[in-house]
Amino acid sequence: MLVAEAAYVLTDERCGDRRAGPRTAPDSLGGPMRIAVTGATGRLGSAVVHETAARAGVETVALTRRTPPGGLLPAGVGVRRADYGDAGALRAALTGVDTLVLVSSDGETSHVMTHHANLVGAAAAAGVTHIAALSSIDADSASPFCYAQANGHTEELIRRSGLAHSFARASIYTEFFAHWLTRARTTGTLRLPAGDGRIALVSRTDVGHALAALALGAPTGRHHDITGPAALGVAEIAAVTGEVWGTKVRYEDIDPVEYTVETARAGEEHWWLYAFSSMFASVRERRWEAVSADYTDLTGRMPAPLRDVLSAMPGS
Repeated sequence: MLVAEAAYVLTDERCGDRRAGPRTAPDSLGGPMRIAVTGATGRLGSAVVHETAARAGVETVALTRRTPPGGLLPAGVGVRRADYGDAGALRAALTGVDTLVLVSSDGETSHVMTHHANLVGAAAAAGVTHIAALSSIDADSASPFCYAQANGHTEELIRRSGLAHSFARASIYTEFFAHWLTRARTTGTLRLPAGDGRIALVSRTDVGHALAALALGAPTGRHHDITGPAALGVAEIAAVTGEVWGTKVRYEDIDPVEYTVETARAGEEHWWLYAFSSMFASVRERRWEAVSADYTDLTGRMPAPLRDVLSAMPGS
């Protein structure tokens, strides 16, 4: 989904790298640990590939639908091609893998749930012993957010599979939310149907670190909330954006129907119009305001604040 896209890189010097590093769990035969990463050519999946591949005693496998361009992945990373819709190819690609990092599929939720079911089934059939899966802070089946339902369904699939697991429940990515902030930078107004909801925006880089830490460690059997350091109201987000980018931005809470009409007139695809609208409905219900120390516990790092992420973006 689009929440899992957009670019951003931070250096560790920003907050210092205090971690000793998670313990690498060897495979059952005493050889190197083999980690497979789905979505390995995407921004988040590629970040996980780079981090796991840099660890001694680990073999990293990139799962992808197409051959990645040269130089995208580190030297020594194996590439196995498999489509989410091809259960047989997925099983073959996962043969010999110890840990699967499941980076969420994209598109309509019915497709996402089918893709994830294929992956979990293939992992079980291939003898994978640990799934480290990306999920979301809002993974409630009662949520209006379409991907909350898909993520909750995926978590349940993994639990029912009997495979050892660890879940990284990420908040909304700062880089993704910048989709609206960039427009507001031009207009001066952040027009969203978010009510008085608060969001603990998290950098994608931090989510990548958390997923890599879970993949390199032993299964935890639970979810970990990966959030930014503070839950901000949208008016506060607008204010910080204006300060960092040197352009005054104010938040205007608009009716959900008005948002839908405006976004449709701007040419947004029907599915994404629904996905965005349902996400803001969940923000209005205050489903994204949790702030957790789980990221620091996993990585030894402090999560990047909104101001730092925005400052690092091109054009800031």
